[in-house]
Amino acid sequence: MDAARGTVSPAGSRDEQAIEDAFDRLVDEGETRLARPLLPLVSTGLLGGVDVGIGVFAYLVVDDKTGQPLLGALAFTVGFVALLMASSELFTENFLVPVTAVVAKAGRLRALVRLWAVTLGANLAAGLLMAYLMITARPDLRGTARELGAHYAHLGVTGQSFALAVLAGAVITLLTRMQHATDSMGVRIVPAVLMSFVLVGGMLFHSVLDSILMFAGLLSGHADYSWLSWFVALVWSAFGNVVGGVGLVTAIRFLRVPHRIAEERDARA
Repeated sequence: MDAARGTVSPAGSRDEQAIEDAFDRLVDEGETRLARPLLPLVSTGLLGGVDVGIGVFAYLVVDDKTGQPLLGALAFTVGFVALLMASSELFTENFLVPVTAVVAKAGRLRALVRLWAVTLGANLAAGLLMAYLMITARPDLRGTARELGAHYAHLGVTGQSFALAVLAGAVITLLTRMQHATDSMGVRIVPAVLMSFVLVGGMLFHSVLDSILMFAGLLSGHADYSWLSWFVALVWSAFGNVVGGVGLVTAIRFLRVPHRIAEERDARA
């Protein structure tokens, strides 16, 4: 703001224009995602589960060999780099982009629910297969898998576990927002590494990632938790992820562009 004339500075104008341009890209991409046919939607969700599963495998190997969870968290980042470069899809990546499209009336709420349900189901199906493969291929990792899986299964339905899930949703949605600020693949890899490290290093409660860890523990045998414990953890963590991603990050982003939201809604009325 120019103090002498009370006008917006050129730098401020450029910043506002960049924010509006980013909003327009989110609406366009969100509209495309919401209209995607079922088969491509399932395939990107399955690939997302495979990519995260590779990250979980790296995490287990490094944690088992070093006993250093933060090194394991660093190894896990390969999974999110794969997600980005392979254009696959994770349930929690579908908060900012498609929700923006729905708010702008570029998509229907039922299409958003369909996107979430199919992507989460496909992520989990592929994650279960990956857990089976990694435990079968590397039976020496079973002890570590049981230990890590038990940690998330025993978090329970508490205020602490909900806060961990909200933070996980916020972290992944912030990752999505950071990546949509640039078209450079090299730059987009940076937040993929940094934010996935925060997710795993902080032991946040993520519906898909932690489900794969719990799957690996359950398939290893002699786990001190059950499939019912996993399901309760899934529902609770997914709810917290949505609250964090949609309520804590996406909704606040809308406060930056209320005029553009109104314009988009009017144009599509």
